[in-house]
Amino acid sequence: MTSALHQQPSDSSQIPVRDCFQNEDDRTILIVDDEEPVRKMFAEFLSEQYICTTAASSDEALSHLAAAPYALVISDMQMPGRNGIELLREIRSRYPDTAVIMVSGIDRPQRIRDALHVGAFDYLIKPCELDVWALSVERALERRSLTLTARSYRADLERQNIELAARKAELERLQAQIVHSEKMASLGQLAAGIAHELNNPAGFIYGNMDLLTEYVSRLETVLAVYDGASLSVATAERVTFTKTKISYSVLMSELRSMIADCREGAERIRDVVQSLRLFSRLDGGEVRKIDLHDSIESTIRLLSRYYGLGQIKLIRDYGTLPLVNCYAGQLNQGWTNVLVNAAQAVQSDGEVRISTRVEGQRVLIVISDNGCGIPADQLHKIFDPFFTTKQVGEGTGLGLSIIYGIIEKHGGSITAESEEGSGARFTISIPISTNTEFIITESSDSVLDHFS
Repeated sequence: MTSALHQQPSDSSQIPVRDCFQNEDDRTILIVDDEEPVRKMFAEFLSEQYICTTAASSDEALSHLAAAPYALVISDMQMPGRNGIELLREIRSRYPDTAVIMVSGIDRPQRIRDALHVGAFDYLIKPCELDVWALSVERALERRSLTLTARSYRADLERQNIELAARKAELERLQAQIVHSEKMASLGQLAAGIAHELNNPAGFIYGNMDLLTEYVSRLETVLAVYDGASLSVATAERVTFTKTKISYSVLMSELRSMIADCREGAERIRDVVQSLRLFSRLDGGEVRKIDLHDSIESTIRLLSRYYGLGQIKLIRDYGTLPLVNCYAGQLNQGWTNVLVNAAQAVQSDGEVRISTRVEGQRVLIVISDNGCGIPADQLHKIFDPFFTTKQVGEGTGLGLSIIYGIIEKHGGSITAESEEGSGARFTISIPISTNTEFIITESSDSVLDHFS
């Protein structure tokens, strides 16, 4: 092969080395040529500014590349065994970050195009001036450095875009939660006002039922005395006629039944008022010790539209739970969203199960149903703001997102498991003791057990 090089007096110490080559890994060069004098000349010329290694064949060059990274490979085209093009293909396939300069004594345009097409940075024709050689090496290393820098910048931009997208989603979720919290606070004040206004009149009815029962019992005693008294024939006939006319025996039985019904109705009003006051706690911003079972039950009573008609079978599997430090009003909203979703998923003749237990220092609440389930490709998105599987106008896509924020605020977690057509299962984990700087107060809802 032609190995002659056109050499001009040149001071190798004057080869410029840019700042981007100061990294040692960016200055490593592998020189591949089957003629030892050519290899040595190239290495001696470049070694003052670069870290040079030589190889006599393509196989030896690939061994060097496997052992250590190189920034640049300078390879002859014509070599025994694998030629330069084959070596170039291997390098571009296995070491894409390594730049390659091809050197040949054959000046054929097609061969030059082939080398550049495969991925060579440059194609130098022997004999070539060493200054031209040095300039090509510098440009190849500079281009490689700029390519790696651009790739790093692009990776950073992609990572920042991902972070921005995540922050945007989090801000949307928080914004939606704030708006919803404001609405719930207004609704809570309204519900508390209604409960307060219902409290006294319902208390009159409930309290009077006890008195009415007692007074009717006294009247029955008096009437029993009259029934046992000795009356004249005429008086006895008039009494019997009057009792028959007013259906006395039926009247007394129905009177007792009506009193019992009114008492039951007053108790139901009392329960609704109690549930409203529990649900719409105006102290929702404070951490309180509450019974989670009472919190769940008050929510269920308010959801009688779904669970009070007997169409949905509600199974309670309650364990023994300690009082839990939490934001009571917010948790009530969380139970509401999960239970409404479960009821809407099963519609009618379905089953919803609520299980509670303690695991270590945490309480687990599992709410499952045997409804329509959630498609697998949508399960990972259900806690995203504004995502919903319901028809337009039936849901806002905020319910589960708000629940996620509420549980997260308590230092807990919520997970969902589901298969389409096989129902869904939500597992909520809440620490028994919430880490917070708020003062924890004892729940004082015993006042709700009676009307004042």
